[in-house]
Amino acid sequence: METEVPVNFVKYSPDAVIPTYAHLGDSGMDLRSVEEVRIPPGQRALVKTGLGIELPVGTEAQVRSKSGMAINFGVMVLNSPGTVDSSYRGEIGVILYNTHTEPYYISVKDKIAQLVICPVLKAQISYTLAPMMEDTSRGKGAYGSTGMK
Repeated sequence: METEVPVNFVKYSPDAVIPTYAHLGDSGMDLRSVEEVRIPPGQRALVKTGLGIELPVGTEAQVRSKSGMAINFGVMVLNSPGTVDSSYRGEIGVILYNTHTEPYYISVKDKIAQLVICPVLKAQISYTLAPMMEDTSRGKGAYGSTGMK
């Protein structure tokens, strides 16, 4: 069951495109560039979207890679998922990284990432001394503790 929340976008640029869902059941909306950018191999760039967003308290927007850009061109959101907090009122930028051996070129209005609206849980912080932690079946097992095959 899908839950809808009110989200307001603000255009900081005339070239900005308000995101929409392409298909019923999609979780992500495409973000588009408002500038031309060249990303050399092995380099990163902050690409502007020309958009601001107003989110309800208790939500965040996650900026994620587009699978087609990742598989076809080796370009991905570097800090994926990037977080846009509900209190942020600036322009949404996307940090793209080019893993390919060739430069990647972005034009105005090109799709560059996906935006997913997600609920946020706030932690009620407490602490105990390490020996007082509740034990679990996993315990301190990490880094391959469940096996590699």
